[in-house]
Amino acid sequence: MSRPPFSTDEQDRKRSPRMTQIGFIGLGSMGMPMAGNLLRKGFNVRGFDLRAESVSKFEGLGGTGAASVGEAAHGADVLVLMVVNAAQAKTALVADGALSALAPGGTVILMATCQPGDVVDIAQEVEGAGRRFVDAPVSGGMAGAVNGTLTIMAATPRPTFEMVRPVLEAMGDKLYHVGERPGQGATVKTVNQLLCGVHIAVVAEAFALAAKTGVDLNILLEIMSGSSASSWMLKDRGPRMLESNPDITSAVDIFVKDLGIVLEAGRSAKVALPLAAVAHQLFLATSGRGEGAADDSQVIRTYMAMNGSASA
Repeated sequence: MSRPPFSTDEQDRKRSPRMTQIGFIGLGSMGMPMAGNLLRKGFNVRGFDLRAESVSKFEGLGGTGAASVGEAAHGADVLVLMVVNAAQAKTALVADGALSALAPGGTVILMATCQPGDVVDIAQEVEGAGRRFVDAPVSGGMAGAVNGTLTIMAATPRPTFEMVRPVLEAMGDKLYHVGERPGQGATVKTVNQLLCGVHIAVVAEAFALAAKTGVDLNILLEIMSGSSASSWMLKDRGPRMLESNPDITSAVDIFVKDLGIVLEAGRSAKVALPLAAVAHQLFLATSGRGEGAADDSQVIRTYMAMNGSASA
């Protein structure tokens, strides 16, 4: 939906943190620190979460708590959605009234991981209501959210991208304009999750083979980390695979969801994704045994169970 150029006054207003009112929906493990970083950059942020304790925690950071989605979005220039999935985003925007509560000409930034087709549908709803839409999923996990070092893959018309750049830069230090159309950001994030999920699964598979033959996995990790077989996921998830109950930075069920999105995107585009399908089944098997809340590195437990190997 085409829009007239932004006036200088409007651009200045949007770029000034103290003049920009932000509504933030989804104060979870990533949303909370993201909203906190917006506060630290001087933005006025009104936040909502289904969990009252999260809203109270956000108020403790200096933010303004909201009792409902509509209250969080009321009169906001920018509404950030960091929810679980597209269904929650649609509910917040339409059924719960966030879209109608948003300031006229306001901007919705969808930062959750969603299926590209769903993002297109949400964008049509938002733009049909006279608001702007930014498809901006993130990568970098909880550490990136806390440190403000997220990678943000934004798809929106260039003028809108430049207008919301200060908001995005408050949450991430690697900001990319990946396209003009809704769904393009979601597609880039989908590809990212395909690679991440497959990399984690293949590290677990390699460790399972070594464990079955009695190789010391600590030595294996040291060797592989310095070889041509190394990867970021090997260095990050490998050490946690050697712990029985590592701290949770990203749960198994996150990859059950995200690889499901990958496969749905493949079906929609008629693209065969056999490696992603196998990785999805392995994460699903881990979740099915009641370990969906465990750190995603613990997909190795499924390999160990299948092969009768001792626990890593």
